[in-house]
Amino acid sequence: MPNRLARESSPYLRQHADNPVDWYPWGAEALERAAREDRPILLSVGYSSCHWCHVMEHESFEDPAIAALMNRLFVNVKVDREDRPDIDQIYMKAVQAMTGQGGWPMTVFLTPDGTPFFGGTYFPPEPRPGMPSFAQVLTSVHDAWTNRRDQVEAGGGRLIELLAQTSTGAEGLYAGPDLVDAAVRTLASRYDPRHGGFGRAPKFPQPVTLELLLRHHARTGETAALEMVLHTLRRMAAGGLRDHLSGGFHRYSVDERWLVPHFEKMLYDNALLVSAFLDAWRLTGAADLAEVLEETLDYVVSDLRGPEGGFLAARDADSEGEEGLFYVWSSAEIDEVLGPDEAPLFRRVYDVSDAGNFEGRNILHLPHPIDAVADSEGIPRSDLRARLAHAREALRSRRAEREHPFRDEKVIVSWNGLTIRALAEAGAAFGRADWVAAAATAASFIQGTLRRDGRLLRSWIAGQASGPAFLEDHASLGNALLSLHAATLDPAWLEGALAECDTILEHFWDPEAGTVFDAPNDGEALVVRARDAMDNATPSGVSLAAELFARAGHLTGEARWREAARRIVDRETEALGRFGPAFGRLLSVLDRLNADPVEIVIAGGDDDPTRALVRAAHGEFLRGGVLSGIRDDHPPPDLPLLRDRGRIDGRAAAWVCRSLACRLPVTDPDALLADLRPVNPS
Repeated sequence: MPNRLARESSPYLRQHADNPVDWYPWGAEALERAAREDRPILLSVGYSSCHWCHVMEHESFEDPAIAALMNRLFVNVKVDREDRPDIDQIYMKAVQAMTGQGGWPMTVFLTPDGTPFFGGTYFPPEPRPGMPSFAQVLTSVHDAWTNRRDQVEAGGGRLIELLAQTSTGAEGLYAGPDLVDAAVRTLASRYDPRHGGFGRAPKFPQPVTLELLLRHHARTGETAALEMVLHTLRRMAAGGLRDHLSGGFHRYSVDERWLVPHFEKMLYDNALLVSAFLDAWRLTGAADLAEVLEETLDYVVSDLRGPEGGFLAARDADSEGEEGLFYVWSSAEIDEVLGPDEAPLFRRVYDVSDAGNFEGRNILHLPHPIDAVADSEGIPRSDLRARLAHAREALRSRRAEREHPFRDEKVIVSWNGLTIRALAEAGAAFGRADWVAAAATAASFIQGTLRRDGRLLRSWIAGQASGPAFLEDHASLGNALLSLHAATLDPAWLEGALAECDTILEHFWDPEAGTVFDAPNDGEALVVRARDAMDNATPSGVSLAAELFARAGHLTGEARWREAARRIVDRETEALGRFGPAFGRLLSVLDRLNADPVEIVIAGGDDDPTRALVRAAHGEFLRGGVLSGIRDDHPPPDLPLLRDRGRIDGRAAAWVCRSLACRLPVTDPDALLADLRPVNPS
């Protein structure tokens, strides 16, 4: 008989509905039972596309003996970290404080009032060197709860005090550009000059870190920072981290050379990587970067867009019970599909062998650039590319016959915000009206569907919405709407972005602390109020809010928003100095605040000349730039920057301003670029 999770909307929770574990979702029912029966809570946190979450489920949660032990000793609570990032964040910090590491699946033991006292990540069903079995953990925790209760509660209390004390930074400090320089030096010391990326295996893409390095290059002209980014992007794009048939990137690489990924595809990774490729292209104009960017966004739109227009969370790593099976190939299957004329060349280009490079099969990757292979084979480059495109299409068709990995169809607002922003900015820069339209459709869906009593909601799936949104949702959406306004000049998107600024100040700003928190001030009370300025797989909600305030304050002249951005960054000065690379997006906001302010205004309508001006403006990398405008078919926003603007002699026009001092209007894209480039030293 299914357990309580069968009634939940989260795909991750429903995946555990047939476990013999007496699971509860997080809520009053579980907490009240724990208090009534004086039992500790076993909190298990994961997400639907997490490979090791599936492993622990199959090994332990589906095992009747282990489930019986869990049911007898604990109140068992399962949480989807994507629906409840506040719960995940609080208890992940606790696990990291207790063990020095974290990850998913996360297993935490709590007192009935939610105080954590022991935790870890994955536990195996049988003991391994240095790692107890899950059953041993269960019995040991029960023994401590039963026989050493005072020690358990005292230790948990100290941990909560520590979490509360470290949730905000120090007052009275000022964050200067030297913090960016120090973080770049740290990154340079960790850089892998051979394979790109930072540190050893496993390697994560870290697009927010790459963004920071590009900003540093644009400010200083330092070529080393740019080369670190370009080499890393190109090695990732050549490796197995990228799906060379359908586009898009997998979650991370288990090896140092980006060959073997964990095969899940996350919406946020692809959105953030598009933004990194876009900025790198803006600074270099490199065609290969543009090609990967376009392929990645086309993948997102084709595979991760729901019928309502919102973007879906993820593709799983597993299919048919095996990780990566959907994506890998035997040499025999390549030969069968492509035939004797094309298979040998394809196998050489994508390093396909009889032995394989992953458990006897092959992950497609590019050990050498395609053009280099063409030259060595004496084949015209264009001919080889055409032949490979035809081969990839044939393999895509064959792969489509396989069982597809599970797709988590949650529409998560914060991840959609990252995607809408990437689509809007890249669409405007590349003249891809279809991308901009996809961004607008997703934004309209969120604005129209994910609201309850005027408040934004966190996620939606199959007609069911979750609870209230968190800081990262409001801030990510606000930034996306600013970018969508810049791409379309539609004032409705600007109005929506500024509304998110007001909402954040009302519900997430703490005037006493002088900063923002991740959970709303009228939300569920947990053991501490969630707050973390450090980036994880996505930029922190704190950094996204600071970015939104900085952009919106610059655009509108609203002093309260500019001051909020400055206070948020300054509050983290000490942490930025100690752990700079962990705060990539917040350091990028700091760079924005210190950059020369540049304002671009475009007046026009739904016509090609206006779109050409918008495209030219979006093709430039501007550290401190904002863009707004006026459309013929909409009343103009009431902003000082836009007053007394309009077409010039009936032609679409653009102004480049610096600290609101504007040059004469231009009507030609080349003239706009000429006005922009002296302002942009890169």
